[in-house]
Formats: sequence, C-alpha cells, structure tokens
Amino acid sequence: MARTVDPERHAARRLQIVDAALTCFAADGYDGATTAAICRTAGIGSGTFFHYFPTKADVLLGILALGTQETRDWFAAQAGRDDPLAVLRDWVRWSADELADPRLPGFVRAVGAVMTQPAVAAALARDEQAQQEGLVPWVDRARSAGQVRRDRSAAELASWLALVLDGFVGRLAGGDGFTVQGQRDMLLDAVDRLLEPR
Repeated sequence: MARTVDPERHAARRLQIVDAALTCFAADGYDGATTAAICRTAGIGSGTFFHYFPTKADVLLGILALGTQETRDWFAAQAGRDDPLAVLRDWVRWSADELADPRLPGFVRAVGAVMTQPAVAAALARDEQAQQEGLVPWVDRARSAGQVRRDRSAAELASWLALVLDGFVGRLAGGDGFTVQGQRDMLLDAVDRLLEPR
C-alpha cells in the first residue's frame, strides 16, 4: 500500500530546505554551498534533501520559482483596488521589505555567479515576466487616471520600475554598507520622480 503524503507537511519540509539553502548560498556562494551543508542547516538527512530536490541546482531554481510565485500572488491580491498609483507604490514597499532579509546580498551574488546557466537564466526571465505582467496593467490604469506620466508607454514605465528595483538590488549585493533600511526612502523617492506626471 502506498504511503499517504500530507500536503501541508510536504510543503513545510520543502520550505525548510529552501530556507536552509538560501542561508547556505548567501553565506558560501553557489559553489561553496554543498548539499551536505544545506542538510545540516535544515536538520535533515541527505535522503530527505534528494527526495525534494535532485540537485543543488534544483534547490536554487526552487528558491527563484518561489520568489516568482510570491510576485504573482502579490499582484493577484491587489485585484479590486481603485488607486493604481497606490498599488505601484505598495509594490515598491513590498519589494523593499522582501529585500530586507540580511541573506539577500549574498544570495544575489550566488545567483549572479550562475546566471548564465540556461535553467537559471530561464528562471530569472520568468521572474522578470511576472513583474512585467503584474506592473503593466497598474501602470496603464495610473496613466489613464492621470496619476503618472503619459509620455512613455505603460510597458516602458513598468520596465523602468523594474530597472530601478534591479539597480537597488545590485547595490545591496555590493556589500558596501548600502541597506534597505538606510535607502528605502530614496528608493520610493526615485520611483515617485520616475512616474511623476509631466
């Protein structure tokens, strides 16, 4: 008789491994993080790890996919709101809050080291697509309402919003004392200036 799988327990264990892998990638980089270290950090055996993720690369892709899904879920939760500019500002705030995890700079550097690998590049492209699909309709509504500039298309403005955030992430990964807490207000100011009607 086949063993019954508890979906909640399965999801919780998977997240436990993902969290441990994020910690290891952030601390030791992609090459330095071993499956043994991830297992130790997660408090699991290697058999459990390989049940969920066949390789170290798969757990990295799992982390990226989780982030993409969180972006999609965030935008889906905004349905029905009637102030598109507030949604755009809230997206920047939410993104900044997500970036405040102290492991993020190291993780970004770890991903940067393997971002040309086809599977990683495809995962990053899916994340970018999720951002664009989430942002463009709200930018378009804000343009129609006269809340943001109309001299650029919604798609172009959405791309620039993502670019500003990508630049912010890049500075965080630089490890030079640039922090979310210290620069969050400037990020929001930069976005406001980018979108300002003209």
